[in-house]
Amino acid sequence: MLKHRDLHECTELYELLSHPSVFPFVRQKATSADEYWFMTKQLIEEEARGLAISRTITDDWGQPIGTISIHDVEDGAGFLGTWIGLPYQGQGYNQKAKMLFLNELFFDYNFHTVFLRIRVENIKSQRAALKLPYVIIANESHPTLLAQVNGGEAQFTLYKIPRDLFYLTTANQLQEGEEQAM
Repeated sequence: MLKHRDLHECTELYELLSHPSVFPFVRQKATSADEYWFMTKQLIEEEARGLAISRTITDDWGQPIGTISIHDVEDGAGFLGTWIGLPYQGQGYNQKAKMLFLNELFFDYNFHTVFLRIRVENIKSQRAALKLPYVIIANESHPTLLAQVNGGEAQFTLYKIPRDLFYLTTANQLQEGEEQAM
């Protein structure tokens, strides 16, 4: 479901991200497969320096279908970015990928907070974020950060995922699943 980024899958991923319903919402706005390859190479180098963490999301057969990354890493926090190609949207991959990636961030890399900034007009992503029981709207609790992310032309809603809330909700879901299995 998640794997380390690989330059060999850039062409396939570029085809998915260049779709008009996906492209406006991706962070790496490459205009060609070659440019996306170069951006991915830079991202892999950033990860080696501890500035970002990025994974490829794969489908049930191991084919690349999108990416999930954390950028602007600072003091155990950062901004999450996820995109999934149109043919794979609405199939549960986003939720599974986030669960796995957040587990990695919180428990392998010791993050304490993960932020999401979702464009105000991206209703689909906002609905998806609010379906996750560990996501909190952070506009009021982090007004300085909200002002910072809204400093440009695009306007965002700010969300956060605190490690403690993630742990409590996922541990509770695990326990409920185990009880139902008995």
